[in-house]
Amino acid sequence: MTRIEKRFAVLKQDGRAALMTFTMAGDPDYDCSLAILKALPQAGADLIEIGMPFTDPMADGPAIQAAEQRALAGGQNLRRTLELVREFRRGDDDTPIILMGYYNPIYVYGVDRFLTDAKAGGVDGLIVVDLPPEEDEELCLPALKAGFNFIRLATPTTDDRRLPAVLANTSGFVYYVSITGITGAAAPDAGKVAAAVARIKRHTALPVCVGFGVRTAEQARLLAQGADGVVVGSALVEAVRKSLGPDGKATATTVKSVSDIVRTLADGVRGAAHVSAGVIGSS
Repeated sequence: MTRIEKRFAVLKQDGRAALMTFTMAGDPDYDCSLAILKALPQAGADLIEIGMPFTDPMADGPAIQAAEQRALAGGQNLRRTLELVREFRRGDDDTPIILMGYYNPIYVYGVDRFLTDAKAGGVDGLIVVDLPPEEDEELCLPALKAGFNFIRLATPTTDDRRLPAVLANTSGFVYYVSITGITGAAAPDAGKVAAAVARIKRHTALPVCVGFGVRTAEQARLLAQGADGVVVGSALVEAVRKSLGPDGKATATTVKSVSDIVRTLADGVRGAAHVSAGVIGSS
């Protein structure tokens, strides 16, 4: 079992959903980015997604695009992102790490070299948003063979005819995009999301995690009642931005600003588990 599969198995036994946090590698700089990564599990993150900065992030909203620009301006690239994971792993061998981004940087780096270096560094899963199932031979199948989980996105427009193709080589979990559009664009409708998650679960035994637009503990709590995990990204990268000094650099409050939000969100997710347990116990 991968770290991702082990973590979801434990959470299932605990009867609660996962909190998955997204942070952009190298934002606002390498050292602060590493400090944020190290603080996330302590603040309540069960899994961590790390963004691979790219110059043309078509699925990302303004907040994450700005984080990518800050990271790229600071010299962050795919090699340094893999180094970031290696340094994180020196102190944490348990928290699952998923790299999320676009295929171009991986293609330029070289697929075989990337998979070898990512595996050696402690990466567990990949989300590559611009590679459809029709292109599985490019990266998905080699990644699965190398022992990674390859996570697919399902969206509100992924109908029952398309869903089997999306799920065919998916492993680890399914990432359900709760809104139509870019990251951080709108708040998800918990009722519609729960129905969509239930539909996906009729097609797969994999955990289903919900992301895009989640900003508050209450949203996290509501979504966690109907999903196996809740993903938060834009709210955290915005916390980084708001903490920066006039010169655009990290301040003494940057890491704490992110950690405080994660603790609040973790309370929301765990609150959903408590409510569910209470309902079951009273029935």
